[in-house]
Amino acid sequence: MSEIFMLRALQISKSALPDCTPNPPVGCVLVKNDFIVSEGFTQAIGGNHAEVQALNSYSGSTENITAYVTLEPCSYVGRTPACANTLINSGIKRVVVSMLDPDPRNSGKGVKILEQAGVQVEIGLCNDQVIHFLAPYLGKS
Repeated sequence: MSEIFMLRALQISKSALPDCTPNPPVGCVLVKNDFIVSEGFTQAIGGNHAEVQALNSYSGSTENITAYVTLEPCSYVGRTPACANTLINSGIKRVVVSMLDPDPRNSGKGVKILEQAGVQVEIGLCNDQVIHFLAPYLGKS
């Protein structure tokens, strides 16, 4: 069942193009009791990232919510706040990430921040499909 949610996150990440460039097109779905309760994708540069979009579109309790994200949540503050901290502050306790962000400002740091805050993190679901889609961002086009 988890693959369905990550594949949906991948599908909606395509909605970010071309507006999100040069940021990667990322998708996020929030799942509660095996139902998608919210979705988000990276907005135009300077706008919300996928995780923030999904959280802003959801008004319920984050208890028992799992966030499925195609790319590791960012760990640094740039034009927007760090998504890893936003997820932590929301109360989400489980995040499934398809792949780590190769950007050296983030690579592995977002996951580390989440884990240090007690968030359960799983990495690698639908990794091949996400790598294929993100090839231009990864420099492997």
